[in-house]
Amino acid sequence: MIMETLETDRLILTAWTKKDAEALFDYAKNPNVGPSAGWKPHSDPHESKRIIKDVFMRGDVWKIALKGSDKAIGSIGLDNDKRRPGVASRELGYSLSEEYWGRGLMTEAAAEVIRYAFEKMDMEILAVNTGIDNVRSQHVIEKLGFTYEGTERHSYLVYDSTVRDIRCYSMYRYEWEQLQQTE
Repeated sequence: MIMETLETDRLILTAWTKKDAEALFDYAKNPNVGPSAGWKPHSDPHESKRIIKDVFMRGDVWKIALKGSDKAIGSIGLDNDKRRPGVASRELGYSLSEEYWGRGLMTEAAAEVIRYAFEKMDMEILAVNTGIDNVRSQHVIEKLGFTYEGTERHSYLVYDSTVRDIRCYSMYRYEWEQLQQTE
């Protein structure tokens, strides 16, 4: 799949390559990154390479890098929205190296991917879900303007075989358009 490169003031979002495995491993091995999203820390660069090949390169998942650098510091993607079959909808998902938390980088990257989804992919609605304990992600989601729909109980099987509740959010295209007019 050929992905369009996206740019923001500070970031460049590009397609992943297998050469990015070491950089992915650098941040994905951190136990503070993956488990909050429901995936286990990567055990070695080979696992990261497999994730790139089998997950990132098969879907609409961008590598996040700082402008002027090619090193992956995060990922952001648009997956099929399993809760809205037959609707022009995608589900936003992301992760970021802990080293870069608290700088507004994920909000910046997500805003650009949301723009792309509505303007270029012609989506009607976007969804995003997060664990009930993932307060950092909830702040990003709310800052972006998503509407909280509710908590889906006992609905997300994670890597350690536990099942979590998730907080569900959505944004219609017209809501995003209204937000653009106020900025």
